[in-house]
Amino acid sequence: MSEVDLSTHPGHLARRLQQAHYLLWNSMVSERITSPQFAVLNALVARDDLDQRAVGEQVGLDRSTIAEVVSRLERGGLLRRVRDPRDGRRYLLRLTSEGADVHRDVARRTARMNQVFLAPLEPEERRVLLDLMRRVADAAEM
Repeated sequence: MSEVDLSTHPGHLARRLQQAHYLLWNSMVSERITSPQFAVLNALVARDDLDQRAVGEQVGLDRSTIAEVVSRLERGGLLRRVRDPRDGRRYLLRLTSEGADVHRDVARRTARMNQVFLAPLEPEERRVLLDLMRRVADAAEM
């Protein structure tokens, strides 16, 4: 049996990229807030009419993952659930003032981390890479 060239396997490369991102995130951004938690905070910065399901769909998290992320953010005092005034059965997610402060800080740190993460690429290569990654991710979610 011959060795497989894993450098031609997208899943292997995606795992390596995720590992590199995780290490950079922890060293440059936050050990407290994870990337999925930041995505949820980010979704709530722009809109205050989203429930847990809508946020999960917007940031690409499945139902069990979004439930855990929201619970952790709520326990950490970064968001709260409020009853929807138009539908009392539904809860909307709202950032707390601390959540807005954390989002602002993490967004600033994330911008710096992304520069380091993509530093090996020229600006046009960065644009192409991000476009290709979005296309593959979008196709996988269909």
